[in-house]
Amino acid sequence: MPKKESKCKKCRRLKTKLFLKGTKCLSYKCPLSRKAYPPGNKPKKVFPKVTEYSRLLAEKQKLKSFYNLRDYQLKRYVKEILEKSKKYKDLDQALVEKLELRLDNVIYRLGLASSRAQARQLISHKYFLVNKIPVNIPSYQLKVGEIIEIKPQKLKKKIFQSLKEKLKNVQLPSYLQLDLDKLQAKIVSKPKVEDLTIPVDLHSIFEFYAK
Repeated sequence: MPKKESKCKKCRRLKTKLFLKGTKCLSYKCPLSRKAYPPGNKPKKVFPKVTEYSRLLAEKQKLKSFYNLRDYQLKRYVKEILEKSKKYKDLDQALVEKLELRLDNVIYRLGLASSRAQARQLISHKYFLVNKIPVNIPSYQLKVGEIIEIKPQKLKKKIFQSLKEKLKNVQLPSYLQLDLDKLQAKIVSKPKVEDLTIPVDLHSIFEFYAK
C-alpha cells in the first residue's frame, strides 16, 4: 500500500498554501515558505512544460485538498451543478455555496476545529448539534437560518478548553454569525465568492469535469 503523502507536501506539490495544518501554515514553520518547490529532488533549472490538462488538474487538486474532499465528492458536486446549469446564474457561486455550507467546513470556519480534517473527525463523533439535533455527517448541507452548537456533554473536552478566548480572534466570513456567550453559531446568508479567499481558479474546475 503506497505511503500517504503529508499535508505539507500536498501544498508544495501544488505550489499553493491550502491551510491544511492550522496555525502552522501561518508561521515560519510552514514548509512551503522555506521550500517553494515540489517535494523530492531540489528544483532543476529547466521545468517541464505545463499543458492545459495539467493546469486544470492542478486546480482540481487544489480545491479538493483545500476543502478536504475525496475525488468522487467533488465530482458529484460539479456534475450536479453542470446538469442543472440553467438553474444557476453563476456556476462558481453555486459550487462555493455547496462547499462552504458543508458542516465540516462551517465548523472549521467558526474556529471550533483547527482544520477541516479535524472538523470531520469531531462531527463523526457527534460533537455538534444542528437545530438541537445531533448530526454526525460531515457533508451535511446547512441552510440559512440553521443554528450550530457544541453538544453540552462535549464542552468539557480538552479540545474546547479556553474556547471563548480562542474564538475572539477568529475572523468569520460574512455568512456566519457567532454568539460567544451562548456558543451558538447561525447561518445568516449564503456564502459569496467575493467574500472568501479560495486559492483556486473555480472556472477551471468546471472545465476539467466538462471534458
